[in-house]
Amino acid sequence: MNIVRTDSSNPDFIALVELLDADLAHRDGADNAYYAQFNKIDSLKNCIVVYEGDKPVGCGAFKAFEEGISVEIKRMYVLETQRGKGIASKLLAELELWAAELGYSKCVLETGKRQPEAIALYTKHGYLVTKNYGQYIGIENSVCFEKSLRS
Repeated sequence: MNIVRTDSSNPDFIALVELLDADLAHRDGADNAYYAQFNKIDSLKNCIVVYEGDKPVGCGAFKAFEEGISVEIKRMYVLETQRGKGIASKLLAELELWAAELGYSKCVLETGKRQPEAIALYTKHGYLVTKNYGQYIGIENSVCFEKSLRS
């Protein structure tokens, strides 16, 4: 397994995000249009693609949330055929490491109640449910999390 740090212009990242968007559209139905507006990837500078051999199998990204303090984890996805192999955990750990290397001390993220695998992943890795933030305040399907990167 090979993890590559890149940006949102990476064609493999773009292809994986398209699969993620299709999955979310199926899960979220009519709610998907609301979420899609916050998931544009054109300006993401901190993206990761995981490869199994030369095949891209997973991706994730982060962007500054509170400049110099926290990042927001975005666009986490692992191919359905590759799930259960620990790829998402490796992705998340690499994103956290990269954010810490850049001086950030906290990660935040939002996921949907219709994504129980994501909720389980974040909980397993020490993320705590927090009040919904920003555009997710008052959104019934949203679950927001945070985790300190300082031990």
